[in-house]
Amino acid sequence: MKKRTDFLVIGSGIAGLMFALKASKFGRVAIITKAVLEDSNTRYAQGGIAAVFADPDSFEKHVSDTLIAGDGICNEEVVRMVVGEGPDRIRDLIELGVPFDRKEDGSWDLAREGGHSEHRILHARDKTGEVIQKTLVDQVRRDPGIEIYENHFAIELLTQHHMGEKVKKDSKNIRCFGAYVADLVNQKVISFLSRITVVATGGMGNVYLTTTNPDIATGDGVAMVYRAKGRVENMEFVQFHPTSFYDPDRRPSFLITEALRGFGAMLKNMAGERFMNRYDSRGSLAPRDIVARAIDNEMKIWGDDHVWLDCTHLDPEELKDHFPNVYEHCLSRGVDITTDMIPVIPAAHYSCGGIKVNMNGQSNIEKLYAIGEVASTGLHGANRLASNSLIEAAVYAHRAVIHSTERLSDLDFEENIPDWDYKGTTHLEEMVLITQSTKEVQMIMSNYVGIVRSDLRLERALVRLEILYNETESLFKKSLISKKICELRNLINVGYLIIKMAQKRSESVGLHYSIDHPKGSITEF
Repeated sequence: MKKRTDFLVIGSGIAGLMFALKASKFGRVAIITKAVLEDSNTRYAQGGIAAVFADPDSFEKHVSDTLIAGDGICNEEVVRMVVGEGPDRIRDLIELGVPFDRKEDGSWDLAREGGHSEHRILHARDKTGEVIQKTLVDQVRRDPGIEIYENHFAIELLTQHHMGEKVKKDSKNIRCFGAYVADLVNQKVISFLSRITVVATGGMGNVYLTTTNPDIATGDGVAMVYRAKGRVENMEFVQFHPTSFYDPDRRPSFLITEALRGFGAMLKNMAGERFMNRYDSRGSLAPRDIVARAIDNEMKIWGDDHVWLDCTHLDPEELKDHFPNVYEHCLSRGVDITTDMIPVIPAAHYSCGGIKVNMNGQSNIEKLYAIGEVASTGLHGANRLASNSLIEAAVYAHRAVIHSTERLSDLDFEENIPDWDYKGTTHLEEMVLITQSTKEVQMIMSNYVGIVRSDLRLERALVRLEILYNETESLFKKSLISKKICELRNLINVGYLIIKMAQKRSESVGLHYSIDHPKGSITEF
């Protein structure tokens, strides 16, 4: 079965939805999402979206803060572009109906987060991502030029490989013709043919045991592009959010927004000591990689399961007013943040690497774009500055629309793509094979490829992952398509990329910290 569309958008976060809304003015758009439109990493973004909107802030300050956080790995041209275009893209969101908070005098209520030298975070209380997601979803559902395919899973990108042509890594003539997509409800695979394909599948936090990401964040886009011989880079730079609510029995981990520390909350160890000044002069407002490693070290020194985030010295009414979501959630877990300290632990949160793209969001595969967290644009470098992710997604969605629509009339569909081959596949009877392997991947990555790494840990992780890879590929070839086996396959691919790129990085920089390479030159790869 085949379907045709001008723009195939895989993913329904801020990047995918903004692209769809803008692209629908130029052609037919199909949005593929493996859950429902409302389910995305964007929905879980509490803190806000960073842009220069008021004195004494400036583009130069925002650029400088981003470069410092990125630890020398950022592309400065990209940083200046995103920072410079950011305010206009926020105005786009405002025009679409996103109600960012204002003060009583009508000016923007700008927050400050770790690594920022000024107050520049626009927010909607502590539910910014949820508010943005809802606004965009409402607009998309009303747009007649957009077809929505919920509960549809993109399995593979379509290239010349599917017509029998050998495609090699880094080939200059790889072309994308769409994707094989599984209809999870009717259990059939559809060949979606498109003139332009956009991967906006978000993150891969579920490669780890503890993550703030929803269950859908399984690295699908990166894995698909990697298998299609596309370029992927900087996967070793996995950002662990320093403060998620400590509860080992719940997934995803509830994120305690960094804006709370910007508001004055302090990190303390179990002995009640404000320990962050021992690690960085900026204390609790140091960049996330520094804070996450400091917490990890405190937990290892004392043998504790978590540290504390203390808000009890702050005005209780202002706390509840500015952070109602955090207040209500913690209260439901038996913690009143106005009187009790919050137990927190670092959790996998954001991938700074991904599909390598240029300044228009274009990958090395012709007709294929990648935007949002799934992409590596050069903005974040070795460590993302807080609240730079949503603005990056908005800027690149806009640029990808401009670039792709200029060439749309010159592109056509590839009709020679064969239908999905079901031959020799059967229903998988023992789901325990998949669930157990998924847990093993998460254990391997958390124990060996987490906040602190070593050569020995990485080597052991690779050996163990190779076994799971071979088992899973064999199972995949014999099984009818299911969401769980596709996700496991993608998690293994992503875990492999993180490990291999961590092994090639010969210096501890940003989010990649190895006890064997605290100093040294950066290996090119």
